[in-house]
Amino acid sequence: MKIELPQVGESVTEGIIGKWLVDVGDDVNKFDPLVEVITDKVNMEMPSPVAGTVIAIIATEGVTVPMGGVIAEISTSDEPESTPEEDDSNQIPDPNLPGTTGILLKNTAPVGPTGSGNIPAETENTSEELNQNSNGTPKNSRRYSPAVQRLADTNNIDLSYVVGTGINGRITRKDVENYLKSKPTTSAKSPSIEPKENSHNDQIIEVSPIRKMIADNMVKSATLIPHAWSQVEIDVSNMVHARGTVLTEFKENEGINLTYLPFVLKAVSQALKGNPLLNSSWQENQIILKKQINIGIAVAAKEGLVVPVIHDADLLSIAGLARKVHELSEKARTGKLSLNDVQGGSFTVNNTGVLGSNSSQPLINYPQAAIVTTEAIIKKPVVINDAIAIRSMMNMCLSFDHRIMDGREVGEFNMAVKNNIESITLATPIY
Repeated sequence: MKIELPQVGESVTEGIIGKWLVDVGDDVNKFDPLVEVITDKVNMEMPSPVAGTVIAIIATEGVTVPMGGVIAEISTSDEPESTPEEDDSNQIPDPNLPGTTGILLKNTAPVGPTGSGNIPAETENTSEELNQNSNGTPKNSRRYSPAVQRLADTNNIDLSYVVGTGINGRITRKDVENYLKSKPTTSAKSPSIEPKENSHNDQIIEVSPIRKMIADNMVKSATLIPHAWSQVEIDVSNMVHARGTVLTEFKENEGINLTYLPFVLKAVSQALKGNPLLNSSWQENQIILKKQINIGIAVAAKEGLVVPVIHDADLLSIAGLARKVHELSEKARTGKLSLNDVQGGSFTVNNTGVLGSNSSQPLINYPQAAIVTTEAIIKKPVVINDAIAIRSMMNMCLSFDHRIMDGREVGEFNMAVKNNIESITLATPIY
């Protein structure tokens, strides 16, 4: 049975194979974890959909795989394991071609547990092209997995000096890493390649898979969505007073802090009910109005920004929203978000005010239609009924997809949120 990477969300198109938790030849039960997968929304352990024996690992660690792509094969009792004699194909796909997620070697001995390995010279017809490295130097006549060859090329290592510990003496990625540790300064290739010196002593940071996915998603948002933005100033004095009045009692009863965010989420969710275009997405010249109001909240986690989702936010009380914000924020910071926690978002709220920001132009969380940021609450003099008063003021900044809505719809939504927040009093129910 071919094991495919499952779809984990409408905006997630690919995942990176993080770490295999099984080896070729391992017996697995249904729902046993197979592999760690990294996406721009969540890190997850993918469970086995069947019970059986792992007979091939196709997508190696570090490879980017499209959702639905085949990553492994498992032999089950209902499906006999294939043998080399059953397939006379001896073609090996180019790992650099678009859509290629890995290499499955056929008519040869099994590969190692992460898909690594080399083919003995006597069983492989090599060409002059295959026998040269990217820098033009001769290659050993044996072929290696893309991961092994890439690691060797990066570190200028002649793989003929590396002892393989895999099946039939194949060289695994671990073998190359161990060789690097034992001979950190040795370079047997000729000519040698000197590392480039940075004249300014700048530090180079390798981008993590999660950071790369966040970057790709931001580029997609900025490239595919025609952004426009609008900002309103909201008098939050009554909200500040109401929260301060119930803060101590709420913490004693609930065991968590009551922040301003649940009040804002309540106001936003109610405004979305009356302005459905803000709770939509663009799809091939169609506007998809979402039936559920599922609000994503941006959380700064260790590896980068993640956006867990509060489903049916409009049905929750302020206290219920506070509990969900606390729960999802803790799970995000500890890397325990589940797939359900990040799926189905229809609108996003980002509380940039906690970072000291008082104005911003956020990028929309693709493929949603809009995102708001709530900025820092600042006391300032304002004119009320021709008199100057000191009030607590907050900016709310909205970025929106201009294909879906225009200024009128945006203005109506902004004013609805503003009125909802400014209408909060001591009588506003928390539960």
